[in-house]
Amino acid sequence: MRLMSGYHFIYFCHMLVALYEEPEKPNSALDFLKHHLGASAPENPEIEALQLEVAEMKEKYEAVLEENKKLKAKLAQYEPPQDEKHGE
Repeated sequence: MRLMSGYHFIYFCHMLVALYEEPEKPNSALDFLKHHLGASAPENPEIEALQLEVAEMKEKYEAVLEENKKLKAKLAQYEPPQDEKHGE
């Protein structure tokens, strides 16, 4: 059984090069590799704040969509249908 395919070996080598070129060396090379492989989420308060902001923006977006829908329905009551406009 092969431990790593050629692709995985090359990818792993790229990760080691990235670790070597990192200006501020991490305390744990294993954590660095896990982070870049997506095995663990970074523990960064800025990321958490941005995720919270995105969630808030999604809520606001949904509210604006709902308001837009209501306003379009209200406007449709006062506008003549499209067919009547073109006939004039």
